[in-house]
Amino acid sequence: MDADAIEEGRRRWQARYDASHKREADFATLSGDAVEPVYGPRPGDAYDGFERIGWPGEYPFTRGLHSTGYRGRTWTIRQFAGFGNAQQTNERYKKILANGGGGLSVAFDMPTLMGRDSDDPRSLGEVGHCGVAIDSAADMEALFKDIPLGDVTTSMTISGPAVPVFCMYLVAAERQGVDPAVLNGTLQTDIFKEYIAQKEWLFKPEPHLRLIGDLMEYCTSSIPAYKPLSVSGYHIREAGSTAAQELAYTLADGFGYVELGLSRGLDVDVFAPGLSFFFDAHVDFFEEIAKFRAARRIWARWMRDVYGARSEKAQWLRFHTQTAGVSLTAQQPYNNVVRTAVEALAAVLGGTNSLHTNALDETLALPSEQAAEIALRTQQVLMEETGVAGVADPLGGSWYVEQLTDRIEADAERIFERIRERGVRAHPDGVHPIGPVTSGILRGIEDGWFTGEIAESAFRYQRAVEKGEKRVVGVNVHRGSVTGDLEILRVGHEVEREQVRVLSGRRAGRSESAVQGAIAAMLAAARDGANMIVPMLAAVRAEVTLGEICDALREEWGEYTEPVGF
Repeated sequence: MDADAIEEGRRRWQARYDASHKREADFATLSGDAVEPVYGPRPGDAYDGFERIGWPGEYPFTRGLHSTGYRGRTWTIRQFAGFGNAQQTNERYKKILANGGGGLSVAFDMPTLMGRDSDDPRSLGEVGHCGVAIDSAADMEALFKDIPLGDVTTSMTISGPAVPVFCMYLVAAERQGVDPAVLNGTLQTDIFKEYIAQKEWLFKPEPHLRLIGDLMEYCTSSIPAYKPLSVSGYHIREAGSTAAQELAYTLADGFGYVELGLSRGLDVDVFAPGLSFFFDAHVDFFEEIAKFRAARRIWARWMRDVYGARSEKAQWLRFHTQTAGVSLTAQQPYNNVVRTAVEALAAVLGGTNSLHTNALDETLALPSEQAAEIALRTQQVLMEETGVAGVADPLGGSWYVEQLTDRIEADAERIFERIRERGVRAHPDGVHPIGPVTSGILRGIEDGWFTGEIAESAFRYQRAVEKGEKRVVGVNVHRGSVTGDLEILRVGHEVEREQVRVLSGRRAGRSESAVQGAIAAMLAAARDGANMIVPMLAAVRAEVTLGEICDALREEWGEYTEPVGF
């Protein structure tokens, strides 16, 4: 790009920056030297390929979505929490908010993630252990007791039963007297990544996509600020993928949901801003920064050039980041504080919109209060003491970072092409029920291609660790330690017994005719193709449980069995 074009871009950026709100903060070095809000080529210098880097707040958004970077608004500190029953988790949430957390992120237990009630025989021994147990709207109401849902953004990490759980969240808001139309937050909902990596599905892909399409329609018309789909690369990376695979599979999933919205007749400029993303921040510092920068650039280009998005907000890739749980070690667990800090810094330098930092003891159990506080303070030290929030994309223009960004983008594009080729083989006539990328994703799920690719990457990494080619402190190098055992959080069996007792009481106290009528109306909508959100909300208001809703739909649609591969 020639010098004149660069200077014209700088003037556009400056006009946007001047017109934007800025935080009251000290944007200076520790020594007192003022720093600029962004840096670029020196005036008069040309820079080959600068159009791919650009300025913050401008297409292709490599350097961030906003001209002000974090000077306008810092990232949201969103700590992931949930354990035991709703009352116990509610107390943890209040402490997080009182200590400076900016948003809540709900972790659910395994029965809830699988759409099972706490008294289901398959739930035995799992209730409340890896997250909070939610059986009905009454549990959701207790989860957010004295936390005004109209004033706090809430993220929920759940996919298979995401739609009925979201209906419970809406009913909890109603019972607080909050208009659901003002709610803000994100719902994961991303079923593609379940088939690809996490394996927490309920039905075959088509019924899941039908529910997701219904939810997209409902939120677009009724809850405009809420993001009903958080497309998750986190679980793909945790399963063992490379950075490029995480990026490519995640964005391809996002393209699939865009095609789903378009197939429903929705306006891409209206529904696409309701999509958000959830990435892993791993320990390879510069590669992670490059991954986040490439993600914004790829998404903006595809949304504009492939799917016809014209508004900037429809081209924006908004994302939450969680530091890499898979990078943490049970050996020498205090080393995990350092790993998490490095990963969090990479997320911030990559321009994340919100961030969760893992606790040092998460390889052993749910976080203790002390470990959760250290994780929270890690973010606050980065935000308040290091100066990283004062300059937008401070590594932009680094030869190394720009080369990594270009390389990861090119790797992702090659993977997209392989996915599209699978879609062509699935539909050689060129007629795709939802869209060409969606067809490729569904084919890759059906024949186990995604699972195989991730398994191969995970195997290569594990073999390198075992051979000592990848060095992990405390695991295969520097193994001597003076650290004693940690005190870890344990969820007692009394939690399960109490949850089952309360659930039994709720069932006894509700109207059975109302329950059966609500389930029948929901199934009628499932059969006639109507949007299922309204009848599902009615079922939730009648205290139909999560397991009852999901079991009725399992019986209607059938369950999914993963293909066997060798």
